[in-house]
Amino acid sequence: MTAVEAATGHTAAAIRQTPRRGATSDGTTRRSRTIRYVLLLLFLLFVLIPVYVVLITSFKTSGDTTAASQWNLPKTWTLEPWSKAWDVLQPYMIRSLSLAIPAAIISSLIGSMNGFVLARWRFPGANIVFAFILFGMFIPYQAVMLPLRTTFTELDVTRGVPTLIIAHCIYGIPICTLIFRNYYATIVPNEIIESARVDGAGLVQTYLRIILPISISGFVVTLIWQFTSVWNDFLFALFLTQQNNGPVTLGLAALAGGQKVDYAASMAGALITSFPTLIVYILLGRWFIGGLMAGALKG
Repeated sequence: MTAVEAATGHTAAAIRQTPRRGATSDGTTRRSRTIRYVLLLLFLLFVLIPVYVVLITSFKTSGDTTAASQWNLPKTWTLEPWSKAWDVLQPYMIRSLSLAIPAAIISSLIGSMNGFVLARWRFPGANIVFAFILFGMFIPYQAVMLPLRTTFTELDVTRGVPTLIIAHCIYGIPICTLIFRNYYATIVPNEIIESARVDGAGLVQTYLRIILPISISGFVVTLIWQFTSVWNDFLFALFLTQQNNGPVTLGLAALAGGQKVDYAASMAGALITSFPTLIVYILLGRWFIGGLMAGALKG
């Protein structure tokens, strides 16, 4: 055996004894994937357990809704709690829809216009104005509730849905402006704006004809955000409306109140009030993440 053949034999043996990197990598990847799925399953169970209790309780009779039987399936399945909850919540649901839809649309439109001007149509002091707008995001509701109620009283604005629309539009402007400013700073090329200026388009024409048609993803994000916030709000509703003209959160509180709480009807009411936001997420959810990521590259 020559020296070359011996060296070649030793090299081949060493290669055979060396573990393949692909196998190690595949094993590590398989373990990490298994751990990830186990953790996701645990988180899913953690989220779904309360949903299970709420769902089965909504089909129980009043006698079955005890602490000892909260995990048990209903002995007698009934739709009476759903019927009772719907009878109480139906007028509140209509008022909440008439509140959440216009409030979400108006605040999104104002935020879109603000975001376009602050992102692409610069003016002296734009950053200072943007900072003051964002400052509104950090003012808690509790700090302005009494002054806001006094202001509406002095302006002779009737307590009810119109009052809440104004309040939610004002409070929705900062977050909508932030989302749209980042969205326009990322998505819209400068060449489009410059071309519109060269062609003689003004600020309003550029926004309506060029910017607005390509803002669908941004509007999906703000509409979902605002609709959910307005629909679930309780503090503004408590201070700025009354029981006979308030949104669904007041109705749900009335359904769960009293000396003897009907837990089955309360659980059914909680599920009923969650359906509109669930429908919004189902219809617009596929654009939601894309819209968020589109405005996440620049700040």
